[in-house]
Amino acid sequence: MELRVLRYFLAVAEEGNITWAAQLLRISQPTLSRQLKQLEEELGVTLFERGSHTITLTEEGRLLHERAQTIVSLADKTEFELKQSGNNLSGEIAVGCGEVRGMTLLSQRMAAFREQHPNVRFRVTSTTSDIIQERIEQGLIDFGLLTDPVDASQYEFLCTGITEHWSAMVPGNHPLAERESLTPQNLKDAPLLFPVRTPVHNLLLNWFGQYADQGGAQRRVSHAGTHP
Repeated sequence: MELRVLRYFLAVAEEGNITWAAQLLRISQPTLSRQLKQLEEELGVTLFERGSHTITLTEEGRLLHERAQTIVSLADKTEFELKQSGNNLSGEIAVGCGEVRGMTLLSQRMAAFREQHPNVRFRVTSTTSDIIQERIEQGLIDFGLLTDPVDASQYEFLCTGITEHWSAMVPGNHPLAERESLTPQNLKDAPLLFPVRTPVHNLLLNWFGQYADQGGAQRRVSHAGTHP
């Protein structure tokens, strides 16, 4: 697999349309279609389900999409770092963080750092703490802003001292919307959507206490949330 072809594949996967991807890549549509066909033949799998106007990824396509993002990201980072020269501090710092209050502090620190080192650029990825840890271990992220509960014993780390607050989000016309605070008893009969992280999930179930075992919280939780 050539890196160039992986970029073509990613463009088509993200655009969902070969014509649009070809325009983005500034190549002809027949050329792009031929490259994708050759990639499928090389791998021996079908990467796309082709519709009349859009295309979607197959299961094999989704796997390649995940791997290709990693490969292209590492290639770009390596190329950028190797091209830097001179004595001035330069390069790219990859940062992982969730959508948390601590991001405000982090953005301030990044701005101050950039003033002193204008040749350094930051690439910020917003995702869960579990994925941030995984990407740190893969070398895709240089450092991350993680939210407790998390085991950071294997890393060099410091605590920001910023406290995050949990909130229950409900429609404006929901009976609970008028309350300034909530107790486990208030939520014991409500359908719930919890963050997907197991430590956070368990932390919230502990907060529910006895109500988590009364046929309520534990059986009505959907594991679809992505943050923190």
